[in-house]
Amino acid sequence: MKKTIVYPVTLTLIVLGLLAGIRAYSTPAGKRDLSTSPLTSERVSVARPGSLGKLNVIAFGAHPDDCEIRAGGVAAMWSSKGHKVNFVSTTNGDIGHWKMAGGPLAQRRKAEVEKAADILGIETQVLDNHDGELMPTLENRKTLVRLIRQANADIVMSHRPNDYHPDHRYTGILVQDAAFMVICPFFCPEVPHLKSNPVFLYFWDRFQKPNPFEPDIVVAIDSVIDQKLDALVALESQFVEGCVTGNESMIPKNAAERAEAHERVRDSFRGRFAATADQYRQMLIELYGPDKGKKVKYAEAFEVCEYGRQPTQAELLELFPFFEG
Repeated sequence: MKKTIVYPVTLTLIVLGLLAGIRAYSTPAGKRDLSTSPLTSERVSVARPGSLGKLNVIAFGAHPDDCEIRAGGVAAMWSSKGHKVNFVSTTNGDIGHWKMAGGPLAQRRKAEVEKAADILGIETQVLDNHDGELMPTLENRKTLVRLIRQANADIVMSHRPNDYHPDHRYTGILVQDAAFMVICPFFCPEVPHLKSNPVFLYFWDRFQKPNPFEPDIVVAIDSVIDQKLDALVALESQFVEGCVTGNESMIPKNAAERAEAHERVRDSFRGRFAATADQYRQMLIELYGPDKGKKVKYAEAFEVCEYGRQPTQAELLELFPFFEG
């Protein structure tokens, strides 16, 4: 049997090369250097020329409520500054209830997110895929590529692909699969390809395996918290009636019960977004300064996907223009 010998010099060079790669992808404080990525080609990483101007943002959530939960705050803030935001649900949510399903539920959930979009000042659309049945097919990849191109997106947001729900996971995979294809001229050539790659971002989640969420930007949403809560309360099938784990007792019987249920939903989500602010308090202090950062009550957090264009820290702050003043 032949033995493979790794000579000491060769091994040393390999180790030095790996260390150099690690240093190139880290800052002295241990944070990722977003301007370099080991998986990014020159074409993918090229920055958009000139000023970013008005931004185009498209977010993909698996169900008609996911984008609203994860990014409703920043969506309202972008919209208030004149930027264009579009939320896309990759499934129609037609099994997301304990009592009703099929077409009637899909229509109800579409109406709910349309109401939420009006509250947030954004656009929304729901793709006609069955809830629980989304697959990372070529057809679905092409659909997402077309939507990203049609939006002329600067920012694309979605789930990480190690989420608990298969629709969440496959939405994340489909968005990742689109991350390079959007700049390929002869993939879906009927829709003009993007000349430069968008920045792709992950929504916050709490899953640890195979790797935990690592935020690159944390945004205070105190100024729009009531607006975001109004949008979430509008999704009654999910948050008032209990989604797939609800029961008859959760359906309000009159206006007083509905108002009480709405306040419970608000309180629950306030606690959730407050926990995000507390979890990433140090990052908020770094971004907003000690005085403002310590006072932030509610926040949303996002991680840069290394498959798209890699922004510098300065450009990331341009893409989230909420830190001035």
